[in-house]
Amino acid sequence: MFSPDDTIVAIATPAGRGGIGIVRISGPRSQEIASALARRARPLTPRHATLARIRMSGTADQVILTFFPAPHSFTGEDVVEISAHGSPVLLKAIVEAAIDTGARLAEPGEFTFRAFLRGRLDLVQAEAIGDLVDAVTPLQARAAFDQLEGTLTAQIREADAALFDLCARLEASLDFPEEGYHFIDPDAAAGQIGSVIAQLDALLGAAGRGRMIREGMQLVIAGRPNAGKSSLFNALAGVRRAIVADRPGTTRDLLTETVEIDGIPITLVDTAGENAAAIDPIELEGMARAAAARDVAAVVMLVFDRSIPLGADDRRLLAETASTPRVIAVNKIDQPAAWSEAELGTVDAVLVSARTEAGLDELRAAITGVLSSRDARRDVPAMTNMRHVRLVGAAREALARAEAAAAHGTPEEFVLLDVNEARARLEEVTGVRTADDVLVAIFTKFCIGK
Repeated sequence: MFSPDDTIVAIATPAGRGGIGIVRISGPRSQEIASALARRARPLTPRHATLARIRMSGTADQVILTFFPAPHSFTGEDVVEISAHGSPVLLKAIVEAAIDTGARLAEPGEFTFRAFLRGRLDLVQAEAIGDLVDAVTPLQARAAFDQLEGTLTAQIREADAALFDLCARLEASLDFPEEGYHFIDPDAAAGQIGSVIAQLDALLGAAGRGRMIREGMQLVIAGRPNAGKSSLFNALAGVRRAIVADRPGTTRDLLTETVEIDGIPITLVDTAGENAAAIDPIELEGMARAAAARDVAAVVMLVFDRSIPLGADDRRLLAETASTPRVIAVNKIDQPAAWSEAELGTVDAVLVSARTEAGLDELRAAITGVLSSRDARRDVPAMTNMRHVRLVGAAREALARAEAAAAHGTPEEFVLLDVNEARARLEEVTGVRTADDVLVAIFTKFCIGK
């Protein structure tokens, strides 16, 4: 585990060249080390930009020093940020000079870990920083910042506060068994537990949407040969990634491209065409891979060619994906129609033309509509992290047992056991109680400098 007591240093800006690069020093000797680098006798003025010159081995730079005294800093301890010119050579030289003066190179995530240890952040907020750094879509950034602002923490603490009050009443009842005092009757206890369960259900209900935003989803494009799958793949991707030809069977393997649709990162997977009459071993292998991809996809997009009659392969795909989340794309509407959408049965279809790009906006809307309801788009979901989902789910299970026990008049000590179990799981979410190995697994995923 990280040592929390010495002084650490690292480059806090991304790798590469830039106008400005920042070196962060945190710990009890941060001002001493920064002053030594700048050859200053006077202390730095807190929260003031101080122009200085730092001489390193073989070079020098004019920098701005900013001192943030404890506890009012990111880490909760003394921090000095050195804003230098954004040359990787200069920034590395400053770090090496700081190490020679007594600092230690920070481990990945160590600055955020110190902020967590000193109560500047809870564990949910610390994880949100990592998600914010890794965000590649505006919606991912918004979801991460929402958690960094403490919205999930507030909901977890509200639920925990209600359970703490219930525990106090149950404990008080257990303290006076001979007198027969009951500070809460079983029906009231069950009702209070049920209210907390409803809160957790709301969080869990939005969790699927949250994980989709954080982790992205996979969309597999399927259809018979020459239906226009690769053309739609290219149109949605915005680049010509797939080879398109009039000859069927051009796509033999899986081709992938990650795109953003309505703020959600979606991995498009172009697959080999479905042809029941195929005998070529390579084509058969391509179809087998396509079927395997459909089995694990979040959503399947079936592409049908409206310029030729529906065939057996089309109808087989419709039947095989009947219970699968899917979008139906009726392609080549720029050509004379050989059939009408009514032949698809009750299936809603999106009319598109990969060649003219007509209907592409409607297709994108249909994709996000299948992945999540439009109502869920109004607010960013609170939970995006699988660790949070697992712990809140475990808390909900414990409360379900407690609610059933209270409703059946089970003695208070048994109800209390399950309520305390639920509280323990909620406290793991925010980091009030979390095993060291979990903390290591979380913070070591961060980049150095964060």
